[in-house]
Amino acid sequence: MPVYEYHPDELAWISVVRRATGLTLGEVQAQLRAAQDREDRALTAPQEPRKPSELDIAMRQRLEWARIGHVMTEQRMTVYSPGKDHRVARREEQRAQRMAAEAAWSEQASGGLPVEVLRHRVYRITARATAASAGEEALIRHVFAASGGAAVEHARAMFVRPGSIYQDGEYRITAVEQILPEPGEFP
Repeated sequence: MPVYEYHPDELAWISVVRRATGLTLGEVQAQLRAAQDREDRALTAPQEPRKPSELDIAMRQRLEWARIGHVMTEQRMTVYSPGKDHRVARREEQRAQRMAAEAAWSEQASGGLPVEVLRHRVYRITARATAASAGEEALIRHVFAASGGAAVEHARAMFVRPGSIYQDGEYRITAVEQILPEPGEFP
């Protein structure tokens, strides 16, 4: 069945817009400060060689919180409503157009099969070297996958792939956390 996958950028703004719905300007500004703190921590952390990285996600979320705060101030909203945010409507329209174009293309290419929308998420994988010394930092990577199990399999393959920068030692996955969209949300 042909597939439309959500892009990590889409998941970042969808997640922020959903969390912002119904918040006051003060609450949005508090979320902006928290997002700025997350971005600052990501800037000082070891950088990931792959995308999306913690820094990419934190930066996109901070920018979206700032944009929402600006829209609320400009439109004098007491609480945030995506229905009154013109950019959200435009993004949804563009996403629907992409999905329709991909559906039309896949129907033409495959003889009329319907398009399935995969609800991929971004997972944070934390791993430690099996021979780690005390105080050695955990390795954190982000994976775009349909489920936590698929994210673990992807990470395991990344850690053992020939020529991988992780090939020097064995790594044990210690945590898998869904970060985009927030757990329980569906884009």
